[in-house]
Amino acid sequence: MTEQDWKTIGDIVGTFAQSQPEAVVFSFEGRDTSFAQFDQHTNQVANAFLAAGVKKGDRVCYLGKNSDHYFEVFLGAAKMGAVMTPIGWRLAAPEIAYIVNDSAAPFLFVGPEFADVARKVLEDAPKVKTVIAMEGGVADWQSFEAFRDAASAMPVKADLSSSDIAIQLYTSGTTGRPKGAMLMHSNFTETHRILKAANINWNIWTKDDVSLVAMPVAHIGGSGWAMMGIRNGAKNIIAREFVPSQVLDFIARDRISKIFLVPAAIQIVLRDPRARTTDYSRMKHIGYGASPIPLDLLREAVEVFGCGFAQMYGMTETTGTIVALPPEDHDLSGNARMRSAGKPLPQVEVRVMDDNGNSLPVGQVGEIATRSPWNMAGYWNLPEATAKTIDKNGWLRTGDAGYLDEDGYVYIHDRVKDMIISGGENVYPAEVESAIYGHPDIADVAVIGVPDEKWGEAVKAMVVTKPGKAPTEQEIISFARTRLAAFKAPKTVDFIAELPRNASGKILRRELRAPFWAGKERQVN
Repeated sequence: MTEQDWKTIGDIVGTFAQSQPEAVVFSFEGRDTSFAQFDQHTNQVANAFLAAGVKKGDRVCYLGKNSDHYFEVFLGAAKMGAVMTPIGWRLAAPEIAYIVNDSAAPFLFVGPEFADVARKVLEDAPKVKTVIAMEGGVADWQSFEAFRDAASAMPVKADLSSSDIAIQLYTSGTTGRPKGAMLMHSNFTETHRILKAANINWNIWTKDDVSLVAMPVAHIGGSGWAMMGIRNGAKNIIAREFVPSQVLDFIARDRISKIFLVPAAIQIVLRDPRARTTDYSRMKHIGYGASPIPLDLLREAVEVFGCGFAQMYGMTETTGTIVALPPEDHDLSGNARMRSAGKPLPQVEVRVMDDNGNSLPVGQVGEIATRSPWNMAGYWNLPEATAKTIDKNGWLRTGDAGYLDEDGYVYIHDRVKDMIISGGENVYPAEVESAIYGHPDIADVAVIGVPDEKWGEAVKAMVVTKPGKAPTEQEIISFARTRLAAFKAPKTVDFIAELPRNASGKILRRELRAPFWAGKERQVN
């Protein structure tokens, strides 16, 4: 089988197991896995699922940090038709429980750091029938190796199509509930063929490339980036989590040639004292996304890393990157295009729409919409939300406001849905507001994103207290952290007399944001 024959992502594994069986596909904390071993292990996982009664379309949840074994579960599930559903390990227990229950997963795989929170989640997760301890050592739970190795390594025969769902990634919801974005096998296989045929300089891979997977696997920047390396037959170094000093160790020891980071992570790495003494001679390109890169940071990064930079714009719902600013458009002296997100990838259509779905002319700001083979199938069990996001003609509304220039470059101007991106993490104000409202001393609250040099944006709560009450800033932050992941909780709290609202009662976040963004060219940092 060749890549032209790939129907599912499971097919990818067998192709490289035949063409380069001894080549290493994963290196994780001293454990190397060849493509031949990966093929065998994923066959075993597929057979183990079938033996346990898992059916095509069933979701299987993973709560843990990055691991080579996560990808064995992911691709093993893909071979028999189950759908990988990774859960962000930084989420709070109620958020984790919601995803486990919403996905109706019969299997939950748990990393060693999360046994306690998993037990708490399982108290109210009746659909979970089997729990697997990823690194063993948990009473009453079978280890992943025992689960895998008890099964046959023979290839499974499953009736699968390229439009079947491969992975379900949960995105924060504007209404306070996360939505499961369903990505199809074709979102990875068909787009691979498109990109390879285009021969784009920053996306040319060879069998000698070594990719660092440092972003969390519950994000498209983790699982999606790893899939990029896998389908190109490259070696993938798996970092358990993003630790700046370890990134430098990986680069030096493993001779990393490709990496994806958010600008905040690039900045953190550059602040490490060893950043200017590490050997970057093998580094070809650094992809970055989630926010534009400040010009001063780009200058410093190019000076230190000495490689090409490519900005990647996309979202979970578009299987990651759909628009890219290539290295040749990164001008260290600064130019107009440096403020853009780049141009659409081949076979990606982008247009700017008004509220009624009409296309707007060049230079006029509206909501960015896209149509391409990268678009998701929809949101899990949410037909109304899917219909609001993807119209009958296949145009997906991104929720980002922006415009196109005469050369087709995409400029992000603002966020239609008020989403905050802090250090590459998506934070929706409604979700944070809902958590803070529960504080007994708070009468009203609005959450906004404010500029932050380290994280791009920081979460700020604007709070109206109840008469006679005077909670402290730290009390409110601590309260929020009991209900939300720490990255979603406000970093700062301002106390105000009342929130600005329009005639229908909607909070005017733009008015709240304005003083903090004064002097900024755009409302995205």
